[in-house]
This record gives sequence, C-alpha cells and structure tokens, in this order.
Amino acid sequence: MKKFGFIGTGNMAGALILAAEKSKTEKEFLLSDIIPEKAEALAKKVHGKVSDNKTVAREADYIFLGIKPQMLCDVAKEIAPILMERKDRFVLVSMLAAYTCERINEALEGDYPLIRIMPNTPVSVGEGMILYAPNEKATEEELSFFLSSFSEAGRFSNLPEKLMDAGASVAGCGPAFVDLFTEALADGGVACGLPRAKALEFAAQMILGSAKLILESEKHPGQLKDEVCSPGGTTIQGVRALEKGGFRSAVTEAVIAAYEKNFEL
Repeated sequence: MKKFGFIGTGNMAGALILAAEKSKTEKEFLLSDIIPEKAEALAKKVHGKVSDNKTVAREADYIFLGIKPQMLCDVAKEIAPILMERKDRFVLVSMLAAYTCERINEALEGDYPLIRIMPNTPVSVGEGMILYAPNEKATEEELSFFLSSFSEAGRFSNLPEKLMDAGASVAGCGPAFVDLFTEALADGGVACGLPRAKALEFAAQMILGSAKLILESEKHPGQLKDEVCSPGGTTIQGVRALEKGGFRSAVTEAVIAAYEKNFEL
C-alpha cells in the first residue's frame, strides 16, 4: 500500500485528497498542516492520519507539497535533511505556483523524482483541470499510479513545464474569472426581474452546458457563438454590447496579468 503524504492541507490539497479517496488504488494518507485542526478535520473524512512534516518526509511514497511558494524555504530546511537520508524510493508532487521542478529540487538540495501539478478548484466536484509535468527522474509506473489514484479529480493534461505557468493562468486562475462572469450574468438577470437564486442557477447551468458543448462538439467557440446569434436577433445585440465594453480584451489581459505575476514569485 502506497503512502500519500501531504504537507499542507488547504482547499486545493483537500479537494485532491477527497478525489483520491474515491479511486480504487490502495493508499494511506498522512496529513500535515500548520493549522492542525485542518489536518484533523480532513483526516476524519478520508480515514487518514494526522502527521507532521518530518514524518511525511520520512515515510510517504508520494510527498505532496501543498504549501504557498513563500513557505518553501522554511519547509525545505525542515525536510531536506530527512530526504537526503532516505534510501528507499519516493516521489515529490509539487503544487507550488511558478516553481519549476529544478527550483524545488534546488531548494531541497537533491535531485529527486518530481511531478509538478497545477490543479484548479473544480477538482472538488470531480470536474477539475489538472496540468502536470514530470521531471526525468519520475518513472512511467510512478506517473501511472499517480494518475490512476487521482482519476476522480477531473481531466488531466501532460504539459511541457515551460508552458505550465501559461496553462495555470487559464485553467488555475480561470475559475475566478468565470465566477465573476457568472455573478455578472446573474446581476443582469436580476436587473431584468429574475429572482437572484434563479438567475444564478440559469447562469451556472448555462456555463456548464456551454463548456461541455465546446469539449464534446469540438467546434470552435466562434462557430458556436455564431450558431446562437440569429440575424437581427437578441443575442447579437448582447454580443455587440460586450464588444463595445472591451470584453475580449479584458479577459485576455486578465490571463496575461496572472501569467506575468508568476515571474514575481
């Protein structure tokens, strides 16, 4: 049985752990967090063990770094000596934004098998978009076990590491942009007389269905947009208003701003 050790059990790590709990692979969870209550609450849900960073580093087969980038230095000082002493095989799994596999190994003063992942919040409902990039030390067998263990989290995409920050700016930051768009759609519905709850329901389901249509039809979004816009109809007038307000440019600039922030971390 493989041991999955998590250093950091925040919202994203917690969502991944809950997804892994649903898979059929045999595993055990070791959970460590700077706020013990978080680890304790999660441990009860997945029958895991509350642990600490050093124990995770010493015992886990897959060591997940679910911490903020600014915490890496302190965590590395704590666990690097333990990792160096290990004689058995283990894999690091990093969820740190902007940190390449090479930078993480440098911080840990080693050259370890490592899988870098960038999940997003829809992982919590099994519809996540998880980008991943293994380094050369990680074997196909290790990668396969990782992917099968988290298959319930959503869709996975193997991406060259040089594109991870760009991908995360779309898939990782995107839910916040979509949430903002959803709220704005609902506000428009309320302004037109809809009850708030109904407006949110209509907007959210519409976005869910539209996303599924893009993925399953394999049609370009522009084509799908044209199929909704009847000549002289209502939809094209709404599209005109969005274009007048700089909608496309605003969304594009949001992605670029998120991407550029990576270079400051």
